[in-house]
Amino acid sequence: MKTEYPTFRQGMTIEEISEAGNRYIVAEWKRLYEEMHAELTEAFRTIEDAAYGVYLDRLMPGVFGGLIEAGFDVMEPLREDDFVIGQCLVFRSSMEKWGSEDNRSRVFWNVIRDGQGEPIGTLLTDIPHSHLKFDIPSSPRLYALREHGRTEISAGIRRVKGEGGKED
Repeated sequence: MKTEYPTFRQGMTIEEISEAGNRYIVAEWKRLYEEMHAELTEAFRTIEDAAYGVYLDRLMPGVFGGLIEAGFDVMEPLREDDFVIGQCLVFRSSMEKWGSEDNRSRVFWNVIRDGQGEPIGTLLTDIPHSHLKFDIPSSPRLYALREHGRTEISAGIRRVKGEGGKED
């Protein structure tokens, strides 16, 4: 089965980007999860949460690669000690703490800039996962925020997820 990547173009709103990305994720996440489950269950025994990075390295380039190809800037400049998964998900730009140990949620954020370098908003990537075994209990999901400052992004994540969480 051929993967249908989302189509992005300059002029899209952050909400349109989120909707297109979510259509792709909903169509692909479970198939990919099932295809990789045995391998990543074994990997989880030794590399623990890093197994989710391996999964996201296969899922998320369909979104971020398409945005980059359409001329969007999707990442802030990287620091030497940054850890990146899924092509563009940077751990210092994430928050985690929602849910139980078997259904935790980590939310990454990417400020999306148009072809002229102007921020159009922030794309949130919510990754449900277990800390007890390799398990993704439900589909990863994208959310759109119009805001693009760190304080406003943190407040937006808390609105989406509810109060709580700790910044990593």
